[in-house]
Amino acid sequence: MSSDEDWREDCAPRRILDLFSTKWTSMVLHVLHARLGGSARAGVLLRAVPGVSKKMLTQTLRDMERAGLVHRHVEGTIPPAVEYSLTDLGRRFVEPIELIYGWARENDDALDALKPRETSRRTSI
Repeated sequence: MSSDEDWREDCAPRRILDLFSTKWTSMVLHVLHARLGGSARAGVLLRAVPGVSKKMLTQTLRDMERAGLVHRHVEGTIPPAVEYSLTDLGRRFVEPIELIYGWARENDDALDALKPRETSRRTSI
């Protein structure tokens, strides 16, 4: 048993859940790390993350920049090229994401057995 103090509002488990409560944060971290070598321009990221809108990707990247997970570099070209790269902190947060994604790939049958939520876009097979 753990104490109530272990589950206070600012405890580590709640803080990590808050960070990853947005739909796209973990996917952007994963794609930047696993598919794009740690950095990419916004357009490349948009194409590499199926299903995300440009607006949502921009919002997610801004939130991730504020959190210190990615660095935003604007090149002085016309039009300006914007590249996002994982920070040291971002690379630390990729580790547990990769573990979860690996588990998901190995246990897709368990995921298939879940009953879809009412808001899910998943269709039955």
